[in-house]
Amino acid sequence: MSFELPTLPYEMNALEPHISARTLEFHYGKHHRAYVDNLNKAVQGKPEANMSLEELIQSAKGPLFNNAAQIWNHTFYWHSLRPKGGGRPRGKIAELVKRDCGSVEECKNLLATTAKTHFGSGWAWLVLDAAGKLQVLGTHDADNPMRTGHTPLLTIDVWEHAYYLDYQNQRPRYVETVLEKLIHWDFANENLEKSR
Repeated sequence: MSFELPTLPYEMNALEPHISARTLEFHYGKHHRAYVDNLNKAVQGKPEANMSLEELIQSAKGPLFNNAAQIWNHTFYWHSLRPKGGGRPRGKIAELVKRDCGSVEECKNLLATTAKTHFGSGWAWLVLDAAGKLQVLGTHDADNPMRTGHTPLLTIDVWEHAYYLDYQNQRPRYVETVLEKLIHWDFANENLEKSR
């Protein structure tokens, strides 16, 4: 089995003016593709070639883990965004946000702070813990909250290649834009439904 670059859930220019087609050409077309190509080379002729990304995330180390996790994380990130996103959550995620964070604003503040203050490369995640409670976590590099028993609901990529072409060194402005204009709350609901 070989791993494939998943199709974007929208056109390359669909997130403009907030994230440019040029950024997606590099971020998706080069970075994400490189993780797929590198993983395929690394597993060629090995038993890991028949494992899923989720299985590799749980068991692999080093380059195998890094590339498998980055394929999964990036695919999840593309779905965490949508054209004309942002706004207020609806449905089950809205109930959990109110119950566990106090308000939508407080949930966004927790995500924003985690993303803005994360040192170096990584991810900010909205997750469901083993007890069914919402949490906001940061992970470094390729790490993924599934490795600690959490269910990812949404993520924000804070590697520089996610925002540098459009925002230069202004990570806070990128994060605020994602939360106000692009975040896909209904994707969080889909992930909650899958977790049942």
